[in-house]
Amino acid sequence: MEHLDLTPYRCPEPLIMVKLWLRQAKNGQSLAISLSDPGSRRDIPAYLTRLGHRILVSEQTPSCLHLQFTVGEPSCC
Repeated sequence: MEHLDLTPYRCPEPLIMVKLWLRQAKNGQSLAISLSDPGSRRDIPAYLTRLGHRILVSEQTPSCLHLQFTVGEPSCC
């Protein structure tokens, strides 16, 4: 599994980086992301869910969101 530390970046850069990663990703591939920008912490999970990827939140603090998602696996519930 790959990891992108996007904490130094502000919106819209994290979303652009995730979109670029998705272009080369294959079904079943997983990515862990760390986000600190408030807009990105809201927008990226919503974007991934809209695309139908399964998201797992591994840790959320007031300053950072760490999540993992798998390409092509829908979120349950």
